[in-house]
Amino acid sequence: MNQDSDLQIAGDLLEVQHLLRPAPEHPSTVAGFVRLARTVAADRARWAPLVAYDATSRWYHRLETGPGYEVWLLSWLPGQGSGAHDHGRSAGVMTVLDGALTEHTPGGRDLLLPGRHRVVAPGHAHEVVNDALEPAVSLHVYFPGLTSMPVRTLERSATTPAEEPARLTH
Repeated sequence: MNQDSDLQIAGDLLEVQHLLRPAPEHPSTVAGFVRLARTVAADRARWAPLVAYDATSRWYHRLETGPGYEVWLLSWLPGQGSGAHDHGRSAGVMTVLDGALTEHTPGGRDLLLPGRHRVVAPGHAHEVVNDALEPAVSLHVYFPGLTSMPVRTLERSATTPAEEPARLTH
């Protein structure tokens, strides 16, 4: 016990439910939207039966909506990409569920792997591509809900793509 303090705590504070704030019904912070993405990603039985693939373009399905947000499920066959764009006034959390995707930005490229989350700020220009030989599935949470995806051009760095290392995201 710490003798330097006159504060003493008996028992587990988490057991004192009346002292805790109730959990919000819907997320309202970036951390809350990341938690939502993790929760949905972990529930494979919920999203895996819905996945489909389209040989002509990325396939997508709106999985959930709530006050001020949307959750989308996307599939990507090898070679399919989003084209350079931003998300207007919406921020987002992107999570790869299966396979691997590459995010191209003006600063370079990042390899996006399952279990990692990419937080995207409003106006962030990028292009997401399945550069792999296997299909990929991703989950996207947009807040507020996605209302536009303006086409953008990406000013690439001075290095060529072959010289540019792919960075792993966390």
